[in-house]
Order: sequence, then C-alpha cells, then structure tokens
Amino acid sequence: MEDPETLGFEHMGLDPRLLQAVTDLGWSRPTLIQEKAIPLALEGKDLLARARTGSGKTAAYAIPMLQLLLHRKATGPAVEQAVRGLVLVPTKELARQAQSMIQQLAAYCARDIRVANVSAAEDSASQRAVLMEKPDVVVGTPSRILNHLQQDNLKLRDSLELLVVDEADLLFSFGFEEELKSLLCHLPRIYQAFLMSATFNEDVQALKELVLHNPVTLKLQESQLPGPDQLQQFQVVCETEEDKFLLLYALLKLSLIRGKSLLFVNTLERSYRLRLFLEQFSIPSCVLNGELPLRSRCHIISQFNQGFYDCVIATDAEVLGPPVKGKHRGKGPKRDRASDPEAGVARGIDFHHVCAVLNFDLPPTPEAYIHRAGRTARANNPGIVLTFVLPTEQSHLGKIEELLSGENGAPTLLPYQFRMEEIEGFRYRCRDAMRSVTKQAIREARLKEIKEELLHSEKLKTYFEDNPRDLQLLRHDLPLHPAVVKPHLGHVPDYLVPPALRGLVHPHKKRKKPSSAKKAKKAKTQNPLRSFRHREKRQPTAAPS
Repeated sequence: MEDPETLGFEHMGLDPRLLQAVTDLGWSRPTLIQEKAIPLALEGKDLLARARTGSGKTAAYAIPMLQLLLHRKATGPAVEQAVRGLVLVPTKELARQAQSMIQQLAAYCARDIRVANVSAAEDSASQRAVLMEKPDVVVGTPSRILNHLQQDNLKLRDSLELLVVDEADLLFSFGFEEELKSLLCHLPRIYQAFLMSATFNEDVQALKELVLHNPVTLKLQESQLPGPDQLQQFQVVCETEEDKFLLLYALLKLSLIRGKSLLFVNTLERSYRLRLFLEQFSIPSCVLNGELPLRSRCHIISQFNQGFYDCVIATDAEVLGPPVKGKHRGKGPKRDRASDPEAGVARGIDFHHVCAVLNFDLPPTPEAYIHRAGRTARANNPGIVLTFVLPTEQSHLGKIEELLSGENGAPTLLPYQFRMEEIEGFRYRCRDAMRSVTKQAIREARLKEIKEELLHSEKLKTYFEDNPRDLQLLRHDLPLHPAVVKPHLGHVPDYLVPPALRGLVHPHKKRKKPSSAKKAKKAKTQNPLRSFRHREKRQPTAAPS
C-alpha cells in the first residue's frame, strides 16, 4: 500500500519532458533515495547520500541535473554552449550505464541536452571531436577526464555547475586518489556537488572534505540490502575445499538452483578453474574477465541477459581493480589483477533477472558482500544469496553478519539445510573432474580467450592482412595441455540421485530458453533455491529456514 505522504515525481516541479520519460520507464513513484535527494538537489544543496545498490541512485542525481540544465536554458540569459555537468564513476561499465540512464531520462529533450561518455581509452580521437562540440554532460572515469583536461580537450574552470561522484566508496580503492585531487584543480571554485555511495567509509569521508561544501547528509533509514521477504540469505559450512566443489556440482547439476545465477570468486585464476570444473559436467558457464576489452565483457553480459548462459563467474570490483591504496601487502597469496583497472563487476553492472548469488569464495570484506548481494532481488523480484564458508573463515563471516544484523542483532545469514552425506555418491566424480583441471589447463583456457580476441580484433585486421603468416600461426597454435572433458561425467545415473530428490529433478533434461514473460512470472512465484528438507516435506510453499 502506498504511503499517502510519499512525494511523487509530479509534485517535484519537474519539466514535463522529464515526467514523460519517467512514465516511459515505468516508474510510478520515486524510490526512497529519489524522494529525499531530488528536492534537496533542486534547492541547490550539496548532497552526501548513502543508499544501497539497486535503490535508484543514478536517477536520484540524473533527474535534478537534467532539470537544472533545462531550467537554465529556458529561463537564463543566452550563454555559450559549454559542459556544465560532470559525472565521475570508477569503471567503464558504470560510465556506460550512467550515460544510458541519463539519455533515457533526456529522451524528450535530446535536442537541448547532449551527453558524452569519455571513459574508453581507445577512443581518444573520437572523444576529442565529441568534446569540441561541448556536450552538456560528460561522464567518465577520473583518469580519462583528467587526461582530456590536461590535453585541453575539455575545459571546466569557467563553465562547470554540477559535479557528481557516483559509487564514491570505490574511487579511492580503484587507485584514483591522485587523479581526483589533480582533477579538482581544473574545476571552478563554486559548483554544486553530489556524492553517491553504497557505504560510508574513510575514503568517502576524505572525498567529502575534498568535494562538498556544507552538504546535506542523507543516511537513509533503510537496510543496505532488501528485507528477508525479498532477499533470503544463507550460509553453508563446507569442511574442505573439495566439499565446496562437490556442493556446487550438486546444486547446479541437480537443478537445486532455479533460474540464472552469479558465482563470485576472489581471483581470476579461480574463475577459470571453476568454469573448467563445471565444463566437465556439461554445465554451461562463462567467465567475466577484466583482461578482455569492454566490448567483449558487455557481449558476455548481453548473452547472460538473453539466456544463453544460466551462470556467470566473476570476481569483485575490488579484485578486478587495484588493491586498496594501490599496494598489496603481506605474505598472503597473490591476487590476480586484471589488466584494466577500470573494469568493475560487482556493483552497477546491468545483469537481468538474477535469481541467486553464490559466494563460492567468501567476500574479502563485509562491504564486498553487500556489493555482491546487490546483484539479485532487484526491482521487487525475489532473490537468494548462498555463501560457502570454510571452518577457518568463521571469524570473518562473523564480521559480515555483524554488519548485516544492524541494531536488532537478529541473524541474517541462516544455515542452509543441506546434508552432505546425501551427495557422497558424487564425490568420486568431483575428484575426477578436479584432477582434470590442472594449472596448465587453466593457463591454456585464458590464452584461448585472448587468442580469440586477437583473431577477431578490428584493429589488428590490417596487420594480419600485411602479415598473413602471423595469422596462420595464431590460428594453428593449438593448446598443449587443455582440460580433458570426459563425456560420461555429464550423465547422472538415477541411482546416484539422492532419494529425497528422485522423480523431482531431471539432470538429463536439456535446458530451454524461457520467454521473458514466463521468466518474470516464475521469478515472482518460485523460490529460486531448493533444499533436501524442502523436498522431503513436499510443500511447494515452504522455504528453507
């Protein structure tokens, strides 16, 4: 039931063209962050806003930015066209999505408001041409914006009126501290600024001192993740690393997880190990690899959204980017670092209809858990988060639970009802598959993807035309130690299926790509995660507890 005191978009004094765009997007009323932030922003106040992932933060700054620009053009004195809005984000993917959202909101005033995204380093020449036309809003990462400022492609000192720092808590951890400080020297003394963040940490406080002037702080009284009616969060203790692989195999092969899922691990090497492991059992999955170009990563996300894959394996933005403060300390295991430090995955990426997030590796920080969990249970759809925990990680799990439990202290991560002894019959298969996934096989899998990128690269097309011998060698450079796939592992004999699930799961049935209408209906009516206890009771409405 709607709160009668909720301030609607139509009561905010917005331009009719913006209201029409909001209607087209299907937004009947503003989210909490939008309801609180938009009126304050329209009053000209600086904002420091914390709201959880998926709460509508982008529109919360985009709508007032567009309104202020439109109002200035309609009522102010005629002035020279110039860049008046700047949006800083930590990754290329977030820049692309911020640009897309702003353009959708400006659909009916596209002649008056132009938006440019300058986050891609490889498009410098075309970006220079776009910036010469002085778009109203520029979106980009701090490093790319600073680069254009230093080359005089972009001038903001006399024109900038609005600065937005989106996902502020990630900017410093991505190594943008120095770039941001240098960038601020190119801005005017007076401008309105918004800092949007999913969490408030030391980095955000430092940014507040650098960017904001007497800000209004919006620390909304909402949990950082949806409530238990929408998002169910479970943890399962696995005694060994082998048990984690065994449990994942059972969940996916026996269809105990319905719908699309995201698997999070802590290193890129682990991503490929997991993909090759699942490949042994004919379980299709793909790796979102930050070493690949942005276009390739977007293609993978697009295929996932269209239903070509039910499972994507990814690492956190904190892993894909540089470590916090830029250096890796201690004698712990080395983390894989993607070659592109602006390639973020855990937050803001536009995955559609994610039913479950599986933390195969425990998130490195409590904040990382929130960023991962924010990929599911979006737009009022239900979702599940299942975290695999080793006994040695229990203390770290406690820190995550402490952050999630809040003031009431109620446990948030419930134990997932699962009896490992029921799937002991699959252990020998699991060990067989794990033996096939060697370090050499993982290296070959990574090289194969890079070779595919080289072969299909438009930029290298001319080079290969001039050097056909190199193209021939690349095409015939076969892997020396590929993972050996054993066809029999893809078949699950009926006698191995746990008694509680016989007749209820169909591991041999080919997956059909559901229509979007059916998908949406299922998402709203079914719990995406089953358990053995659930199946034994035979109660369709019961949920694991």
